[in-house]
Amino acid sequence: MLNYYCYRLGQFIALKLPLKLAYRLAVFLSDLHYWFFCNDRRCVNNNLSFILPEKTAKERRRIAKQVFRNFAKYLVDFFRFEKIDREFIKKNIKLENLHYFDQALKLGKGVVVLTAHLGNWELGGVVIAQLGYPFWVVALPHKEKKVNDFFNGQRASKGVNVISTGKAIRGCIKGFRDNHMIAFAGDKDFAAKGIILDFFNKPTLFPEGPAAFSFMTGAVIVPGFMLRNPDDSFTLRIEKPIEFTPTQDKKKDIVDLITIYKNIFQDYIRKYPDQWYAFREFWIKE
Repeated sequence: MLNYYCYRLGQFIALKLPLKLAYRLAVFLSDLHYWFFCNDRRCVNNNLSFILPEKTAKERRRIAKQVFRNFAKYLVDFFRFEKIDREFIKKNIKLENLHYFDQALKLGKGVVVLTAHLGNWELGGVVIAQLGYPFWVVALPHKEKKVNDFFNGQRASKGVNVISTGKAIRGCIKGFRDNHMIAFAGDKDFAAKGIILDFFNKPTLFPEGPAAFSFMTGAVIVPGFMLRNPDDSFTLRIEKPIEFTPTQDKKKDIVDLITIYKNIFQDYIRKYPDQWYAFREFWIKE
């Protein structure tokens, strides 16, 4: 219950303060988080050592501190969803390659929108929904019902429909049949039932869902990322739909397709390491 009230307090403050001031407060609190939550700091630094082995420890610590700051800003943006409208999008968000969504929807089999825990994926979903696309997200429910209701309420208030991971199969199949866009964060497997692949040359689990749904329904996979710019504006960048011709070997096809978008994730995370939010040990311990 404490988490719920913390989120509501954060939302109250974020809505009352001007955005720049809210960001400043969030950065101050994130610095306290960085210094006093040793385990989180250690995990982020360890993860960065795999992503950026060429950097010095001092450089990685600087990037790690920015990870905490950017995540705090991400929360401010989430709390301020009620202020997101077409005018906000026009002033603050650069849209790149939305025509890839239009091309995929014309096929009539739905779209697997694939992203990572990078930048501000929640805001990306809101922007897509506000632009009029039929948009759903697959989300892991929070343990506390009130927190879960708060998060889903924020999304729903801006036209983002939510499919719980526990009901994903039926909900996703129906959504794709209705030619909807369904978003997945494909860089982290929360069920410990995924496929082990090398990620930055170390093994980790990747969820099968996005690839499996694509094969099952014919929905095209279109990667997209909402990236924070240095001036705290955003760029919503959509990548080309992934072209893949399946064979008769289903297991190999799953691995091969995941490998394609795993490499896209690697490229983006390497380019924007301070916007990838992994506060727990990410790789499998060998």
